[in-house]
Amino acid sequence: MITRLQYFNCVVETGSISEASRVFDVQPSSISRQIAALEKDLGVRLLNRTTRNLGLTEAGQRYYVYSQRIVSEVDEAKRAVNDLQQRPKGKLRVSMTVGFGESVILPLIPGFFEQYPDIDVELELTERVVDLVEENIDVAIRSGRLPDSTMIAKKLLANNFLLCASPEYLASKGMPESPQVLSNHLCIRYGYAGWREWYLMDDAVKRLDIASGITVNTVNGQKQLLLNHAGLALMPLWAVQKELQSGELIHVMPQRTFSPYEVMSSTYAIYLKRELVSPKIRVFLDYLNRYMRDYSEFGI
Repeated sequence: MITRLQYFNCVVETGSISEASRVFDVQPSSISRQIAALEKDLGVRLLNRTTRNLGLTEAGQRYYVYSQRIVSEVDEAKRAVNDLQQRPKGKLRVSMTVGFGESVILPLIPGFFEQYPDIDVELELTERVVDLVEENIDVAIRSGRLPDSTMIAKKLLANNFLLCASPEYLASKGMPESPQVLSNHLCIRYGYAGWREWYLMDDAVKRLDIASGITVNTVNGQKQLLLNHAGLALMPLWAVQKELQSGELIHVMPQRTFSPYEVMSSTYAIYLKRELVSPKIRVFLDYLNRYMRDYSEFGI
């Protein structure tokens, strides 16, 4: 059946049975027989034939639209099967935020490269929003909402912001017992646009009154200030998990939920919407997903 559709499409696109026969390297009579059999099965004429011209009937025009789609889907299915049989290879370009990249992604890259040595990994750590199409980026790792319907966002982790400080700072300044006293403490803000405020995420979201303190534009910059006893900061769990486990940092007011934005957020791997995702992208996303649970099982 698929051969008949391929012959039919080619005749329509070339406008000639003889030309289609040259494309497929078969006799014109074979093309004619297959199209005649197709018309017989459908019970309708698809082509109007004269000695000089060949054109589509109204039924043929409608059928051609579906025939194109069917042949295209079959071709895609063949490519999908072939991709599974091929070792992923080529250049994989990944853009990510500095904090998430340094804390979560970079430690995973050596293992990924060992498993997929034919993939050349090119990493960009930046806070700017990249254009996947113009900059030829395969995967962008960002926090926030999906910006474009032509893209797909695969959730990697919930950000789970915690209020943290060092034991030394708390010993010096005291443990804050309620969100209302944060204005009396040194607060380290994240300088990323739209994430500078602190919110208490109760039933009604409330913006907190905090002192100006220090503003820094990277997550790791915040963490270094925390470790050097500069104050309190809202930190995503994935950035401070090890320091919380080691005791270098303390989770302050663990019974409360905070966020630097009015809604809770997650970090996503974003890639272009395609009929088929290339093997190099697919294995990279699968590899990340296998390790994300390590950053979400730590109790808070």
